[in-house]
Amino acid sequence: MADKTKRAASNCDWCVNYQYDEEDGSYDCMADMDEDDYYHYLTSRNGYCPFYQKDDEYAVVRHQI
Repeated sequence: MADKTKRAASNCDWCVNYQYDEEDGSYDCMADMDEDDYYHYLTSRNGYCPFYQKDDEYAVVRHQI
């Protein structure tokens, strides 16, 4: 489920699922959430997203060293 809203408590800016859409010039969440997942995300007090994955493009390089 794509979501164009960003919660202040979330880490969307650093998430692998938060991708730029060139057609409309905005960022969208590309995580595959169903309605229950999305409801729990919106109603959680801490804004924790169960689909958050840190977008760390240098993780592979650090692992090789």
